[in-house]
Amino acid sequence: MGPLPRTLELFYDVLSPYSWLAFEVLCRYKNIWNVSLQLRPTLIAGIMKDSGSLTAMRFLTIVKLEHPELLEKVSRELWMRVWSRDEDITEPQSILAAAEKAGMSTGRARELLERVSTPQVKNQLKETTDAACKYGAFGLPVTVAHLDDETYMLFGSDRMELLAHLLGKLQVHAELPLTPPLRAISCPEGWIQSTKKDVLGPSSNGASYTHRCA
Repeated sequence: MGPLPRTLELFYDVLSPYSWLAFEVLCRYKNIWNVSLQLRPTLIAGIMKDSGSLTAMRFLTIVKLEHPELLEKVSRELWMRVWSRDEDITEPQSILAAAEKAGMSTGRARELLERVSTPQVKNQLKETTDAACKYGAFGLPVTVAHLDDETYMLFGSDRMELLAHLLGKLQVHAELPLTPPLRAISCPEGWIQSTKKDVLGPSSNGASYTHRCA
């Protein structure tokens, strides 16, 4: 019997194309890396308040509550609409079309869509967003890795090699050498270092950020 899967949480919004990149990599590697991937539909207030994706994220929230087995497929279909086919994801018919293409019946999709403004769904999305913020999120995607007694927050879709290293796996690109140990990574000018929180990331644009949570 092999080791039990470690837990990864992916906080994401379907309006974020970089969330999509992280989503597809983690969905592809979850079995290879032997991890339990927890998908966390998230809306970060302030960043997404004018994006129009609120209904879509509430819909994903109720899908997670009622049909977690379809969450990966429905999320992917929403990303395909907005980022691959330049189609709408804000109108009810658009969300229904994505749900139906993901394999949900029209009747069930309509029923869930009618409940996206209920207190249960609103509170669940808020709780998920608050959880991301408590981990230190300042944008999306955010991946949280729970490894033994340590918790790591990784921001951005370009942290997969570092995540692979933390999991003790080969990098995503097999032709490349193993990622060096976390503490051995060089810290170019403009990057932040903190021995207290073990933070690595650029101080200006936030493109890459790794944080070992206290």
